[in-house]
Amino acid sequence: MATKAAYKRLSKEYVAMQKEPPPFVWAAPDEKDILTWNFIIHGPPDSPYLGGEYHGVLLFPPEYPFKPPGIKMYTPSGRFYPDKKICFSMSDFHPGSWNPAWSVATILTGLVSFMLSDEMTTGSVTTSDTEKRLYASRSHAWNVQQRRFKEAFPEYCTPSRRPLPNMGEKERGLPDPDTASSTSESSSDSCLPLIPTPKVGLGTQPPTALPKPAGVIRPRKGRAVSTTGAGDGSRGWAATWRQVVWDKWRWGILIALAVVVSRITTST
Repeated sequence: MATKAAYKRLSKEYVAMQKEPPPFVWAAPDEKDILTWNFIIHGPPDSPYLGGEYHGVLLFPPEYPFKPPGIKMYTPSGRFYPDKKICFSMSDFHPGSWNPAWSVATILTGLVSFMLSDEMTTGSVTTSDTEKRLYASRSHAWNVQQRRFKEAFPEYCTPSRRPLPNMGEKERGLPDPDTASSTSESSSDSCLPLIPTPKVGLGTQPPTALPKPAGVIRPRKGRAVSTTGAGDGSRGWAATWRQVVWDKWRWGILIALAVVVSRITTST
């Protein structure tokens, strides 16, 4: 039975798995036991496992995340013995090297990397690349005949292999398979705008408000009051010219008056 810490941690990791699964991997806890997680690995490109679908299980201890899980792979792969525990740095074969910060995503990403290597260890077998490709081509047909796979992943028991949520397309700069079809449909008409403009018609409401013109203050009651003091275009230009003339000649008039006053005072 899972401890409170293990239950909380694994529940959080399942949410993270749903939001952002690692490339070529999918995993989910057993409905009856959160310490048992079934996983699927799809063979990455440029490997003899391309096209393969590999079902396995993570067996977490009640003390997780302070102790590592046991790891098995059920589907014959040419890399691991079916239904035998696999020894690598993130498994229960090496509790001393375990890091509690590692997660389900970290473990399965590490397992994919270990699967692609040639390192021999407990639970691994030696086969040629040709044999691995043969196992990969038969893997899905083998899985859908297994009771454990049917119970764990009924949605993947389809006539042909179904893509996982993250097929590594993002890492290679390509669209995800699940979204490629919808993307191609939406981009089939190059004349469509990227951002649709609202249309006013029957059964629709026009925009509720338009931007207010700059320089206009709208009081609570009455007409809008212009902050420029011009009622219309012509009045605005006339007022502007009057202001310019007045600013230009105002000081000249004042100086002339001062000269006249000084002369009158001197003559008297």
